Amino acid sequence: MSSISVLGMGAMGTALARTLLKNGHSVTVWNRTRSRAEPLAGAGAKIAESPAEALAASELAILCLVDYPAPRAVLEQAKEALAGRDLLNLTNGTPGDARELGTWLAAKAAIYLDGGIMAIPPMIGGAGALILYSGSHALFDRHSSALEALAESRHLGEDEGLASLYDIALLSGMYGLFSGFLHASALVTSAEGKAVDFLPLLLPWIEAMSGTLPDLAGKIDSGMHARDVVSNIAMQKIALANIVRASEEQGVAPDFMQPMLRLAGDRVDSGGHGDDISAVVEVIRKRK
Repeated sequence: MSSISVLGMGAMGTALARTLLKNGHSVTVWNRTRSRAEPLAGAGAKIAESPAEALAASELAILCLVDYPAPRAVLEQAKEALAGRDLLNLTNGTPGDARELGTWLAAKAAIYLDGGIMAIPPMIGGAGALILYSGSHALFDRHSSALEALAESRHLGEDEGLASLYDIALLSGMYGLFSGFLHASALVTSAEGKAVDFLPLLLPWIEAMSGTLPDLAGKIDSGMHARDVVSNIAMQKIALANIVRASEEQGVAPDFMQPMLRLAGDRVDSGGHGDDISAVVEVIRKRK
């Protein structure tokens, strides 16, 4: 079993440290406010008095802090101890944040792995938890047993920004689902319906429509948006316009749906009326 330091004793950092302890690892913890780390001592963790002490105590240091400026600020306090250290950053941020931190750490001769946690704290160490990693594959391999104790592990590549990018992409899909559910619920409840009564209709419909995603993904990757189209984007633009009009009639703000209507309209106006809905991705890419 390896020695691991966890810096940051928020809800997620605490869950990571407790899971590592349960799996027999030697764990050192540090938090800016020491009292947040003290409960872990009762579970067998050692408490470091500084970031430098935490780094020196272990083979691997895991940072789980509030935002990307925080790891940089914490590691600045231990910059003389960074050379040759294995560092895993599980702080949520953007691909640019991860690459910037990776560049800074490379200049300090540290070995860096970035991660995106696709789980909430109670899921850590259990079924269904997933952590995406990018950066040093050698570090990932060295500490694979500890990482697997936390969650299913998937290394995406040496580019430090990939874990954050895929994390954000997965969250984008989730919030798209939530926005559709919230808008649908607003429509149903505008006519005195109940969201809970609507779910038995909505869930099978979403599941059925999810079956079209492999075809749409293939069209996105190939750029062949006009291949085997069942319902073209011109028709879907009409459906989207009707959703917006019906929402306004029901006193429901169409804010979630208007961007999709506008993007579909842009593709139709550019001559893509026979394309599938996947062609909207081309409009989004042009606005990058």
